[in-house]
Amino acid sequence: MRTGVTLPALVLLVTGMMRHINGQFAEEWNRQAWQSLQDALNLRPNTGTAKNVILFLGDGMGVSTVTAARIYKGQREGRSGEETQLNFEKFPYAAFSKTYNVDSQTSDSAGTATAFLCGVKANKATLGVDARVLRKSCDRLKEGSVSSILDWSLTAGKATGIVTTSRVTHATPGAAYAHTPERDWEGDADMHNANDLCKRVLKDVSAQLVEDNPKIRVIMGGGRRTFFPNTTVDPETKEVNPTKGRRDGKNLVEMWKRSKPADAKAAYVWNKEQFDAVDPQTTDYVLGLFNPSHMEYELKRNPYNEPSLSEMVVKAIQILQKNPKGFFLLVEGARIDHAHHDNYAKLALAETVALDDAVGAALNLTREEDTLIVVTADHSHVFNIAGYPSRGNDILGLVDVIEKGEEPLDGMPYATLSYGNGPGPGRVNLTGVDTASINHQQSALVKMAWETHGGEDVGIYATGPMAHLFHGVHEQHYITHVMAFASRVGPCVGPDDEDDGKNILCKRALDRDSSSGTGQAEFISSAGPTNRIHISMLRCLLVLLCLALLP
Repeated sequence: MRTGVTLPALVLLVTGMMRHINGQFAEEWNRQAWQSLQDALNLRPNTGTAKNVILFLGDGMGVSTVTAARIYKGQREGRSGEETQLNFEKFPYAAFSKTYNVDSQTSDSAGTATAFLCGVKANKATLGVDARVLRKSCDRLKEGSVSSILDWSLTAGKATGIVTTSRVTHATPGAAYAHTPERDWEGDADMHNANDLCKRVLKDVSAQLVEDNPKIRVIMGGGRRTFFPNTTVDPETKEVNPTKGRRDGKNLVEMWKRSKPADAKAAYVWNKEQFDAVDPQTTDYVLGLFNPSHMEYELKRNPYNEPSLSEMVVKAIQILQKNPKGFFLLVEGARIDHAHHDNYAKLALAETVALDDAVGAALNLTREEDTLIVVTADHSHVFNIAGYPSRGNDILGLVDVIEKGEEPLDGMPYATLSYGNGPGPGRVNLTGVDTASINHQQSALVKMAWETHGGEDVGIYATGPMAHLFHGVHEQHYITHVMAFASRVGPCVGPDDEDDGKNILCKRALDRDSSSGTGQAEFISSAGPTNRIHISMLRCLLVLLCLALLP
């Protein structure tokens, strides 16, 4: 009688192999944990100065989005997905950010951008102003305007840049350079509903970018429509835009060119061919406007028409790093947010991976020793990962394991991903539906024209000088102050003869950091004289406790 491996035995053998490959055995989990523990024990804070600072902002990139994108990326690369790490998840320091606006429990992207770029919390829909300025009101615009880390970096002699997949005048980039009580006033045509005072004293965001900020070296994204007169034929669409085009007749692109020094090389580009032709070694300024409105989603982008976010980041860094004093660069993956608003989960996850790819590109072009890289989000979305799908189940698919007693009461299958509200369908039968299609809208519980933001905290991930100052749970505006402190710019830095007593904490921390390399401790703990006494007493008590425990 011939002997061999039975089918049940073969199944058990293959299953065992897969379990081992997937790291299910105790030995593998222990090995991973011990390696992580060793890495943590070897970790030493970098207390040096950040010559360069890069802030990556994933618009709407909440924790559930990061988790789903991690799995999506891994599955796209042929793995089960859950074990995957995004580039920024490998950073040594992480924290949480509280995202509320001064006047709103769940935030919008304008007030949050003002927080992480200007260092102050603000009202919803306002840019570059503090909470004295109310939406659409210019009554206190002058005294309420605040400067940003981009401004501070320019003052310190650094090069600056903005790269985004949204319009360059949208909420996140706008907070870096503009001051307005209404984020939607991107062009002069958008200000038709402004009151007389605002029309008299305020420029639209596009005009502020070009007329008031000529020293920004790199500006790349979408938004051509508010830079040209409303009679201009767009070079790509071959159409005029009477609704969003400029009513004042200004050609802001030509004004941008004329604002540059005579001996500087400035390039305006609007397509991929022109972008590729920009030599970063000989180009001093670049303005890239690659779409009349926002740039295309990564999965829908024509690579012959528009550069990717990674390509823009590489070009930006190559231009900016020529400055011997360093640079500040803001990078926004804006369309994560837009896809979520329309309940297109696959598009949102692909945009998140595109942002992570850009982070990887930046890591390859910079050094951890002198470059602080921070990755965070402005807010979250009501985006959910639900059910108990098996390990490696398609993150865009249907829940494949439904145990007895956990079946949907209507008997229909359901997807892993869904939304709390939005334009997507309600409860429908997904049998036979391609839920992984880029055109598939995930189900939404509450039917709305578009999905809302989520109010939970978002992650902060950091590497480089002073990255260890991100720890625990922070108010969102704290992000600005860490970046400024690390790069020695902003209100914490200035000639001693200008000290008016307002920045004693910052100066004390800087002085101590210069002399002993431990200034970050005082910066975090508001260590005035009383706190220092308490810390000393605590240290003494710990020593006494240790002595008492000795045999």
